[in-house]
Amino acid sequence: MRKIVQIITLTILIFAFSATVFSQEKISNLIDGQLKESLYNKYKKEVQAYDKKQFDTLFFDFFSKQSDKKITLTKEEYYTFTVKIAIYSEKLGLLYKEQKVESLKAKQDWLEKNYQEYLDSKK
Repeated sequence: MRKIVQIITLTILIFAFSATVFSQEKISNLIDGQLKESLYNKYKKEVQAYDKKQFDTLFFDFFSKQSDKKITLTKEEYYTFTVKIAIYSEKLGLLYKEQKVESLKAKQDWLEKNYQEYLDSKK
């Protein structure tokens, strides 16, 4: 009987711990998702007006800042870059119908970028 009580207690502790850990991640993802959506709405018209040269400048600026060990982008700066690149990918899908599937995949990939993973890569 005592063994059963110990097993039940241990199971409850494990469940409580895992629920706490996973709920914190969901809250973070929710906040990031809201930020991404806000940035998407803010920059959509601006980025859709970009020409190839403006996009290339944005793209190379992002990768140079991302790879520079001396620079750490803020969450908003990081997501501004990734969202703008996603919007431009969407634009390419609208312009070139034969590449629509690839463009939508690229858009989704850029929107799924995660700031925490970026910070982990800086270590």
